[in-house]
Amino acid sequence: MIPVSKTDQEPELYAAREPIFPKRVYGKFRNLKWFLMAFTLGIYYLTPWIRWDRGPSLPDQAVLVDIANRRFFFFMIEIWPHEFYFVAGLLIMAGLGLFLFTSALGRVWCGYACPQTVWTDLFLLVERWIEGDRNARLRLHRQKKWDFRKFRLRVIKVLSWIFIGLATGGAWVFYFTDAPALLQSLLLGTAHPIAYTTIAVMTFFTVFFGAIAREQICIYACPWPRIQAAMMDEDTLVVGYRDWRGEPRGKGKRTQDTELGDCIDCMACVNVCPTGIDIRDGQQLECITCALCIDACDEMMEKVGKPRGLIDYLAASDEGREREGGQPKSIWKHILRPRTILYTTLWSLVGVMLVVALFLRSDIELTVAPVRNPTFVTLSDGTIRNTYEVRLRNKHGDDRPFQISVKGDPSLLVQLEGTEGDTVIVPADQMKLQRVYVLSPKGALPAESASTGFRIWVEDASNGDRVYKDTVFNGRAN
Repeated sequence: MIPVSKTDQEPELYAAREPIFPKRVYGKFRNLKWFLMAFTLGIYYLTPWIRWDRGPSLPDQAVLVDIANRRFFFFMIEIWPHEFYFVAGLLIMAGLGLFLFTSALGRVWCGYACPQTVWTDLFLLVERWIEGDRNARLRLHRQKKWDFRKFRLRVIKVLSWIFIGLATGGAWVFYFTDAPALLQSLLLGTAHPIAYTTIAVMTFFTVFFGAIAREQICIYACPWPRIQAAMMDEDTLVVGYRDWRGEPRGKGKRTQDTELGDCIDCMACVNVCPTGIDIRDGQQLECITCALCIDACDEMMEKVGKPRGLIDYLAASDEGREREGGQPKSIWKHILRPRTILYTTLWSLVGVMLVVALFLRSDIELTVAPVRNPTFVTLSDGTIRNTYEVRLRNKHGDDRPFQISVKGDPSLLVQLEGTEGDTVIVPADQMKLQRVYVLSPKGALPAESASTGFRIWVEDASNGDRVYKDTVFNGRAN
């Protein structure tokens, strides 16, 4: 057998990952990302601590996912299981919003507001505070010898990452129960094991996705880069490089005898990219449209006395015009076009429908199911009795007296099982199953009719709210 030398071996199919150490950059897009990071993280971490009076039977929490009773609370809005269409509508709006932003500005969601991007920015910020900017982190990474300084910095960094992960997982479980009470039980070690398990799982995935995998999630795990092309066209504004202005690039001195473009090949755009690409190579799947390369390039253009905008938000439809020295179309002409108007219209229609449905729904819900076995009963005095199972749902935070009555044939009377009179108390935020008897005295019904339509009314005696259901009374006079 002839030995195979290293030079004769087949190349590896997969290259080893090269860690990316983005350099800090200053500019309007970086400032926008800082603002959105602080805003979104503030919402996530602080929302469970906003208090809201929900009565004696529920935690006073503004946003609460009550899994035990299968309900969702958002300030004054309460969503019950049978109202899941509200959640479905919000998901549809989120999808249409993503289509809208992608068709207008490319992968802008990924670059500014995606949780993966937000938490990665947070981890990078902590890493930069501890280990220094790009060059310092590169030197530390390439240092083969593990001295005390490298060990100390790595330990501090990892502990900081774990703390962020714990805060993330802790904030997540606070959405499902009373936050102050859960925090106390977590610190005392008396919380339910599910709470500790959930925090541990969330901590692991937060650290893995945001601190370790980072750009690998955006490049390989996220499906959106492979879908977004269907949402985009030649008028979509994406981050691009004006090669007709920047090429040929070079670091030499610009004179009348040297035909060099504005790009000085400083690599600033590459050094700040969180996914490690070179935007000068054209549109790439890995680009998340964070626009940090725009800030870096504009800063360098100012230093060398060249106009800003060598790297900028561009539309393919403007390329020919700009190559000939013309001006690009205005931003609004790119954004307001049939595709984006259609997405905006659909998004608005779904939103209006949800708002209308939200304000039209009642705080009382009523369902009526006639008992069919038997269909009716004739009592000893000739009275005909029908039985109905009435489900009453009280969406208020306190117990409410509900009065039940019938309208239709004036001979019909109502009786409630297990209670005197026509009023039943429904506990706060609960559903009560009440058996209702509707009676018709002997001879009150027309002999020729086997069924009589009528209406069951339910009135909240505390505020006068009313709902009704139409049903039928079965039976024929003898």
